[in-house]
Amino acid sequence: MNKSNIYQERRLALAKQICTKTGGGIAIVSTAPETARNRDSEFPYRHDSDFFYLTGFEEPGATLVMNISGTNTQLQLESHLFCRPKDAEREIWDGIRLGPEAAPEILGVEYAYSNHELDNKLGLLLADQDAVYIRLSESAETDRRLRHWMKQVRQQARSGINAPSELHDIESLIHEMRLFKDAHEIDIMRHAAQISARAHVRAMQICKPGMREYQLEAELLHEFRFSGAQSVAYNSIVAGGENACILHYRAGSKELRSGELCLIDAGCELDGYASDITRTFPVNGKFSGPQRALYDITLAAQEAAIAATKPDNSFMHPHEAALRVLTQGLLDEKLLKLSELGSLDNAIESGAYRRFYMHRTSHWLGMDVHDVGSYREPLAEVKNSSQEKPWRVLKPGMVLTIEPGLYIRPADDIDSAFWNIGIRIEDDALVNANGCELISRGVPVKADEIEALMKNA
Repeated sequence: MNKSNIYQERRLALAKQICTKTGGGIAIVSTAPETARNRDSEFPYRHDSDFFYLTGFEEPGATLVMNISGTNTQLQLESHLFCRPKDAEREIWDGIRLGPEAAPEILGVEYAYSNHELDNKLGLLLADQDAVYIRLSESAETDRRLRHWMKQVRQQARSGINAPSELHDIESLIHEMRLFKDAHEIDIMRHAAQISARAHVRAMQICKPGMREYQLEAELLHEFRFSGAQSVAYNSIVAGGENACILHYRAGSKELRSGELCLIDAGCELDGYASDITRTFPVNGKFSGPQRALYDITLAAQEAAIAATKPDNSFMHPHEAALRVLTQGLLDEKLLKLSELGSLDNAIESGAYRRFYMHRTSHWLGMDVHDVGSYREPLAEVKNSSQEKPWRVLKPGMVLTIEPGLYIRPADDIDSAFWNIGIRIEDDALVNANGCELISRGVPVKADEIEALMKNA
């Protein structure tokens, strides 16, 4: 399939939803702006995910406008792309631009214009439309431009031209589509996970006491870029010793010491899609007794969550499965006191475990590392306004992480042998008809396998 056809099909699917909802209208999606890093430098540019999902276009300064009319059986869709014009002078400095002349053939859109024409063209495209689909309250600039476009149309009222009377948020429609990955997306995500797994293996193999956290981060970055990934999917966490108990710790300058654990939570971004893997391993290549005990509990919790990740289970089923194993393990190791709590169920219901496990077991994964899509059933009916909608039912094509953890900080009521042990194990799971496929298992996860890898490095 021509790559542009993938994006054409997505635009068509979005247009059908809009036709069903309001009988047509204008849909407007812009990409992300460039952002200054300091006085004379910008952050590396990263496109907006929704815009890229519909166009496959990575340049800044672009807007997609979809003109939708007809019915689902006789749908009429015109895609208008506004992008940066060709500019020989700027292209010397910043790189080659696609330009509106080449955009229709390359991107499969019907029309393309210079982005300088956006304000004038929108006044024409919005005329006599009933509905506008746009990101509502996205930014002050978006709101300002929408008011400007609407004012242009209203000023034509004496000519018999009407302005749209309905505004709809387009994000919920796109995000529902993005929640279910197609074959093209799954192929990219598998490849991204393979690259990230190799990076974790590389870090384990090279790790030794005396290294710094940032040196392991450098090994991750090397493998990402060497293997063709364009970027990290998020800031890499490389946390030695007590730093592993800080959930969003950034790789710093701490020396990795013998007898401590190192937690790495890192993944690359490939062709716009994220991977997300966490492994925890001993700096010296050998787990201590308390480290191994908590590691095996965490791994057993992940295995329970994996078994619960299957169609027709809810999004919360894997978390609940992991939570029971983790909490029982905390009771077994006397980090929670059965004499005080009375039972496993009481330990869970009281939230006593939250001292050592304070996050959920999963999140959606896709173009963004914490990907879009409702965690509750979007169309579910509730009996009253105070009742919550049920958790999302898992279905094939969804991708989520499975990442239980335990974090033991020093305290007077905690055996010092467990102090500063932070463990998290995370893999990326694709829900399929039979359960789920772990697409990130190219890196060892069992304690014996990790020790063997590090010993033979």
